[in-house]
Amino acid sequence: MTSKEYAIQCIKDEAEAVLGLIPQLDDNFEKAVNLMYDCKGKIIVTGVGKSGHIGAKIAATLSSTGTPSFFINPLDVFHGDLGVMTTDDVVLAISNSGQTDELLRFIPMVLHMQIPIIGMSGNPESLLAKYSTYHLNVSVEKEACPLNLAPTSSTMAQLAMGDAIAVALIQKRNFKPRDFAQFHPGGELGKRLLTTAQDVMRSDDMPILPPEMHLGEAIILVSKGKLGLGIAEVNDEIVGLITDGDIRRAMEKWQAEFFDHTVSDIMTRTPKTVKLDTKITEIQRIMNKYKVHSVLVTDEKNHLLGVVDHYSCMI
Repeated sequence: MTSKEYAIQCIKDEAEAVLGLIPQLDDNFEKAVNLMYDCKGKIIVTGVGKSGHIGAKIAATLSSTGTPSFFINPLDVFHGDLGVMTTDDVVLAISNSGQTDELLRFIPMVLHMQIPIIGMSGNPESLLAKYSTYHLNVSVEKEACPLNLAPTSSTMAQLAMGDAIAVALIQKRNFKPRDFAQFHPGGELGKRLLTTAQDVMRSDDMPILPPEMHLGEAIILVSKGKLGLGIAEVNDEIVGLITDGDIRRAMEKWQAEFFDHTVSDIMTRTPKTVKLDTKITEIQRIMNKYKVHSVLVTDEKNHLLGVVDHYSCMI
């Protein structure tokens, strides 16, 4: 077999291992999710070796989706880390065999503190399964490793089960994109969901036009404004908006008579407006819905505060 063929077989084996989890799901999964949902403390994920690496990822996924979690190596418990655990916590212990010595030495301490344990292993008859409050079966028929030794399909199954738990909790918590953004403020999604009009609007040198201004003069001010628009105001209140597109269409329509017309003849009298605290995602929704490239930022008295255009939203 070629390297590509080995890769294809590996992916097939791991995909089959993940799909094989479906018939193994039972009431324990529902009860484990409910236990995590009702947890007043933290979800403490633990495991050794490759299972430990998977556990760290599961803990990170849970934390980023609204379930306070962290990973702890059971070996560190014997050197003081037990102090981070409280009776309000829930332990998620992961071991493919369910017989990992370092993990089993940790279990009596957890039981002594009367902390519930959710065990995840490939052996429902293991000691881990026996001492767990609820056990999640992640057994696989074989590893994708041709020697059937290196954890491959088994760790993929653990990872998939961890994601299944996280997704179930997301649904149970009614977790929304804005909630996700609060846990990821530095990412692109977080920026878009948390950034407001006030953060990106342009507020200086606004192209303000009186409605009676002739379009020949208005073109100059719109061009200088470099926003592709002009805002018509009367007594500091917005009464309309003209854009480059409005001007081009007016030229085509009136031709030589174009310069006889005023801003009020072509302006949109109900431009789209938003408030200072309007989120960028909402502004993008407005722009897409009404097919506009800019919105005006106003206060409660319809006074102009700034302009947010399409490019300002590209953060």
